[in-house]
Amino acid sequence: MQKRPTAAELKKGGVILVDKPYKWTSFDAVNHIKISLRAKIGHAGTLDPLATGLLICCSGEMTKKISGYQQLPKEYTGIFHLGATTATCDLESDPENLMPFEHITKEQLLEAAQKLTGDIMQVPPIHSAIKKDGKRSYDLARAGVEVVLNARPVTIGEFEITQIALPEVHFRVLCTTGTYIRSLAQDFGQLLGCGAYLQELRRTRIGNFDVKDALTPQQWKDLWKPPVAPPASTD
Repeated sequence: MQKRPTAAELKKGGVILVDKPYKWTSFDAVNHIKISLRAKIGHAGTLDPLATGLLICCSGEMTKKISGYQQLPKEYTGIFHLGATTATCDLESDPENLMPFEHITKEQLLEAAQKLTGDIMQVPPIHSAIKKDGKRSYDLARAGVEVVLNARPVTIGEFEITQIALPEVHFRVLCTTGTYIRSLAQDFGQLLGCGAYLQELRRTRIGNFDVKDALTPQQWKDLWKPPVAPPASTD
């Protein structure tokens, strides 16, 4: 467990490891920290609202280091749901295109994971913050505009199937920055021929930083509260 920096130390400059709660945006988490600490804050890598886990925030002078932290490899754990797809590749939209999955074997799952390990080309989800013609892709998609994004090179260093309980497939992935686990879910389902979407996602590590050393935004706020003075003696 890393030593918790004090509010005074962080105002000058420091690294704040945040465990982002479910359905919070990364902006929500950073803003909560910023208001609590009353200092300049930035973060090194966005998490989708439905994802939880490690968010590196930098305060004060350490905000200059953000770009370096953004380039660190990342580890995720989560669940792929087989037998359907969604427009957003996760549960921000409803499952559709139902397909049979009961025939999928462990060997097929491991083979699909192996094919998606190493240097691969990945197409980002159209419901993402990537800009297309100067506009956010998700804004175009929500407006009904057809969006075509180009494939980009990413590296999946490790892709481990940790538990199988069809239609759920639990996994652990170690990957380079810029990798979309939602796209990995979609590609995984396409290889299996039954479709898949991302049901659950948690970021567990960024470089050597571990979510085990992180606190939720509320826990950080509580940690920075000034001590309550004991009541004055009436004796």
